[in-house]
Amino acid sequence: MKHLGILGHSAEGAALCFRTFCRKGFAELGPHEHPDVTLDLIAMARSMPAWDSGDHDTVRALLSVSADRLARAGAEFFVCPDNTAHMALERPGPDFALPGLHIAEVVADRAARDGRKRVGVLGTRYTMDGPLYVEAFARRGIEAVVPDPADRRLINDVIFDELLNGILDERSRREYVRIIEALAARGCDAAALVCTEIPLLITPDVSPLPTLDSTRLLAHAAFETAAGRAPMPTWRGGV
Repeated sequence: MKHLGILGHSAEGAALCFRTFCRKGFAELGPHEHPDVTLDLIAMARSMPAWDSGDHDTVRALLSVSADRLARAGAEFFVCPDNTAHMALERPGPDFALPGLHIAEVVADRAARDGRKRVGVLGTRYTMDGPLYVEAFARRGIEAVVPDPADRRLINDVIFDELLNGILDERSRREYVRIIEALAARGCDAAALVCTEIPLLITPDVSPLPTLDSTRLLAHAAFETAAGRAPMPTWRGGV
């Protein structure tokens, strides 16, 4: 089995990915068994000024520190359970110290396998306003649709004010459900939960649309790779 490195950026998303990966091992390999996994997390506070100013190169440099530490810890490949962070990971620069799975490619692959044609995208304002999922879905002939501006602001506020702090508010859940209903009315056939904390709030039983849970999809893809059932990745940053 291969040693996984989790390159964390937000604590709640990294923790959910870590837990999902380990539990997948328990289910498939036996009680208490899973491939080796190391988690590295630099406090998001150190990169927020760069996010707010659009300085993705500085964020990339910070994330590369985690990649270096994971490689020194013996990890053989990495995943980053933070969708927005991939906008920085895609910036040009030196190769990361180890190869990684790209979260948007994992999610888009699943959408294609499920036969999706028009997918609603819920994430941070950076992700919803950026090209990450527009391009990943378009490469598979899938249209990405984002909520209207007011709803994008609400989604982003809930992420940063509540979900990143482990707060799950029923009023926010109802608002998210309303937004997904609006996306369904616009012809979407799935909702991509592409902030890794959103699946803590929106579960398949409450969503009006089938969900693409970016956190768990990434963790499961990481398990398949670590268990030797899928090929090792080759991506080391950049587009």
